[in-house]
Order: sequence, then C-alpha cells, then structure tokens
Amino acid sequence: MKEQILILGAGFAGMWAALSAARLTSLHDRTDIEITVLAPQPELRIRPRFYEAGVENFAAPLLPLFAVTGVKFISGSASEIDTASQQIWYHNAQDQLVVARYDRLIMATGSHITPVLPGAQEFAFDVDQLESAARLERHLAALAEQPDSAARNTVIVCGGGFTGIELATELPSRLRAILGDTTPIRVIILDRSPVAGGRYSEQLRGVIEQASEELGVEWLLNSEIKGIDETGVTLQDNQHIASNTVILTLGVQASTLTQQIPAQRDPQGRLHVDQHLKVIGQNQVYATGDVAFASTDDQGNHALMTCQHAIMLGRFVGHNVAADLIGIAPLPYRQVNYVTCLDLGAWGAVYTEGWDQVVKSTREEAKKIKVAITNELIYPPQAERELAFAAADPLAPFV
Repeated sequence: MKEQILILGAGFAGMWAALSAARLTSLHDRTDIEITVLAPQPELRIRPRFYEAGVENFAAPLLPLFAVTGVKFISGSASEIDTASQQIWYHNAQDQLVVARYDRLIMATGSHITPVLPGAQEFAFDVDQLESAARLERHLAALAEQPDSAARNTVIVCGGGFTGIELATELPSRLRAILGDTTPIRVIILDRSPVAGGRYSEQLRGVIEQASEELGVEWLLNSEIKGIDETGVTLQDNQHIASNTVILTLGVQASTLTQQIPAQRDPQGRLHVDQHLKVIGQNQVYATGDVAFASTDDQGNHALMTCQHAIMLGRFVGHNVAADLIGIAPLPYRQVNYVTCLDLGAWGAVYTEGWDQVVKSTREEAKKIKVAITNELIYPPQAERELAFAAADPLAPFV
C-alpha cells in the first residue's frame, strides 16, 4: 500500500505543498508515495484580487497542473479529523460522508472572516471568498437601479487593514462607473486606530493618507462599531451613518478545522509549528499558509496571512513532508525578505521593502509592480512538469 500525503486545501499553500512534495518524490523516484489534495474545487482562487471588479475571472484551474505532476485531487470538504487514527472524514461532491487515511497530513485550510459584529452576518458584504465577492459585485452593479440617496451613494468599509485599504481606494472609480461622474459618492473607512493605516510604518502611512485624500476616501478613526442593520452602521457613540453598502474586512481567523488538532494555537487560531512546519506535539501533522503560526527568521518575525508567505510556506512544507517519508533531512523554513505592495486604486500603488516598510516606489511605478505580482507572479505555473517542479523548489528565488 502506498504511503499517503493528504493535503487539505487547494489555496496558495496547499497547491504549492502538493507540487513541492511531488517534486521531491520524483527526484527520489518514490512511486510508493501518493500525494492527494482534498478541496471543494480543483482551482486556485486568486484571493488577493477579490477587491477588484470581474471577480468571477480570478480562479485558475489546477487539474491540468496536477495531472502532469502526478498529484491526485479529490473534490470534497473536510469535516472531521482524528489524529489518533490518522483519518479524516469529508463530504464528497455528492454530499456523502467519506473517510480517508493518511500517513502525513498537511493542514492548508486557509482563513475566513468571522462576522462577530451585531448584524454583520445579515447585512454586511465582504470580499473574503469568491462567492461573497461576487455577491458584492452584483450588489454594486444594482445600485444604479436604486433611487438617488445619500445611503445609496455611501459605501462603508469596516476595517482599515490591507484588504480594507485596497478595496476602499478601488471603490471611487468603480462607483463612478456605475452611478456616473456627477454622483456625490462617499467611501468611508471605519477603523479603531487613531491614525490612517495605523499598523504600518510612518512612511507608508503618509502615502496612504495622501492617496486617500486625493481619491476622496474618508477615514473615521477611533471608531467602535455598535451594530450593522439594513440602514447602515451605528457606532458606539450612537452616531449613525446611512449606507446601503457596508463591507466587512476585519475579523480574520484561521480555519476552524485547526481546533480539531490537539495543539497550541495563536489568538487567530493558527497552529504553532516548528522550523520544519510540523505542528508542535504532532508527529504526522504539518500546517502551512494561514493556519500556521511560523517563524520566518531569527529576528522574531512570523509569517502573515498573505499569499506572499503562503506560497513559500507551501513550498517548504511539501518538501519537508516528503522528506519525512523518504527519510532525508528537512529544510528549515526561512523567509527573510518581506515586501508590501498596496494597491491604491486610481492613485496608483505603494511598494515597500523590509519589515520596517521602507517605501521604494509609489504611484504608477508601484502600480506596475502590483500588477506584475497579482496578474503573474502569484498564479500557478504552467502545466508542464519540469517548469512546475522548478518553481516548487523551496530554495528557488521568490521575493
């Protein structure tokens, strides 16, 4: 019987884990090891682009790539994990409950927004998943059919983090295309921070503030949200902002499946892993991407919930799981380089380097870098075996 590497999730980390494991087993001619990806769809959903228009186009097929690299794919959704018996249960495409065994399990189940604010689940939109981003896009298009009002013309973005900023700065041009150039559009970011872009470097914050001002994006700072309803948002001071479009970008948590792994988790639900991305306290379970609390270097930095880190985490974890079964030394995960490339809508973008976020380029120059990243760099490799394996090497250059 073949030894089984089972990967839960086909996002950036899951896809690259599969390719990296397939690469190493091929290099060692280990046809007795089978690599399987279990996920709802055989596609890589380009989540970093979900704030853009045309979201239905942001999914890349994976079956041709898996076919040429020898990776097996199962369409299904995992529901239960038993680490003692090394089995998982999943609902297949016919909604039947099926069991699968593993010798090594890779948790790559990603993250999701948890709508904890009162009324958020019923009345707020998000760009967290392809389906919810498509729902928002349909709603925005339908605004033109509504009577002109302040509530129709006002969009509120809850959360001033990376996704919130990219979405908010993209919205003015999208809304004008729908409602007309003369419509008095308001895009408001509600954020707890006392300054715009509070979690970023002072230099980067300055760029965000400049772009927001030029685009007409408003920041309502020190804001605590009391609740969301069909009329808009009410703040803790009882101030009410009328809006037909409230978008949630905060409250991101790791997949709830991590709770079924007997191990330590961080406040976002990410599993603590060692330098080889093995879950601490588990001999057969590894974690990667948004479900891994992983050290990136010797300076105290940890991987963020970004595709930049997920891609490299995937490459390392796939290699190390295969190395574990083959019986060779694993590679310590290291990702010393860190960059930020923040889209700022019609204003352009901003590109920084290092954890201290030193601004290297802005406006159109940075926009070209952003487009190269989101339209090319983060997409799957071509469905050619040698090209795919070369790209999956954890020691190959990335950023």
